[in-house]
Amino acid sequence: MKPKTIKIIYWVLTLLFALAMLGDAYGGISKQEAGQEVMRHLGYPIYIMVITGVFKLLGAIAILQNKFKTIKEWAFAGFAINFIGAFASRAFVGDAAGLLMPPVVMLVIMFILYYFWKRYETVKNL
Repeated sequence: MKPKTIKIIYWVLTLLFALAMLGDAYGGISKQEAGQEVMRHLGYPIYIMVITGVFKLLGAIAILQNKFKTIKEWAFAGFAINFIGAFASRAFVGDAAGLLMPPVVMLVIMFILYYFWKRYETVKNL
């Protein structure tokens, strides 16, 4: 794959992923009703929405930058824990497969983004 193609794929995936996480962060910080219903359904306290919302906001910022690589790695790890936890929470309360799939899909997208970030890092230094 050409370096330019890798760069384009990396930035498109990064922007789409960051936008999704920023939207989720906003929903959590503003404690939107749909999110509150999910938290009640899963048995979590509502205040956790603000905490995770702030972390998602910071994680999205970390994903968008390329200067502090260790912070970016931690952001990817945090998002992976978030998506795995969302899947497990849904599974433990007995939700249907349709509700189990969104966190898995986001996890796969995140891993693809991570792969292209690593590829981008190698071709950018050539």
